[in-house]
Amino acid sequence: MTEARYLEFLTAENCALLLIDHQTGTMLGVQDIRLDQFRSNVLALANIGKVHGLPTILTASYADGPNGPLMPELLALFPDAPNISRPGWINAWEDPNFRDAVKATGRKKLIMAGVTTDVCLYFPVLSALAEGYEVYAVYDASGCWDTMSQLTSCMRLSQAGAIVCNWAVIAAMLQWDWRRPTAAGTLAHVFGGHLPFYEWLSNNQAYTKGAEARASGAQGASS
Repeated sequence: MTEARYLEFLTAENCALLLIDHQTGTMLGVQDIRLDQFRSNVLALANIGKVHGLPTILTASYADGPNGPLMPELLALFPDAPNISRPGWINAWEDPNFRDAVKATGRKKLIMAGVTTDVCLYFPVLSALAEGYEVYAVYDASGCWDTMSQLTSCMRLSQAGAIVCNWAVIAAMLQWDWRRPTAAGTLAHVFGGHLPFYEWLSNNQAYTKGAEARASGAQGASS
């Protein structure tokens, strides 16, 4: 049964975005999804956080080792966000600097994604749930070495009490109404950049409106 606390939808005022270990070393091992699609999904989620001004925290584990540094695109998107470099802790929640940064947001709803899903995401999700946070685990901005690991990790996350969803669900929940002028135009741009079909839909709409305008102008000129 879904806990009643999750019946309150995400808003830009009640949640924070945690991006965990999206490092250029470990990401090379993600095999459950094409690497280019995975990168696109991570950046889509990051841009959704940027559009809505969510408090965002970045963290990397053992960045000086083979795990590598964080994706440079994330650092460029969030130059002023807390960027916690963990010297050893595999579970980000074990790092007091990370935990304090989360607490400082004042938000109890956490949107989390990480590499890998079965470790870097799963471990801090469980720790956050144990401390009373509500966690939305974004599976398509997280990844594993193989499809079975990804599927079973999503099952374990759901069984533990997290809401497992994709980045588009997060985007739709935060936007809530396409008529909202504050973010709708920018959000459509994000959708177009990471969902090719949406960009083509927008192109078709623009073309159709242009054709109607041209037809109307031609009719007016001939009358």
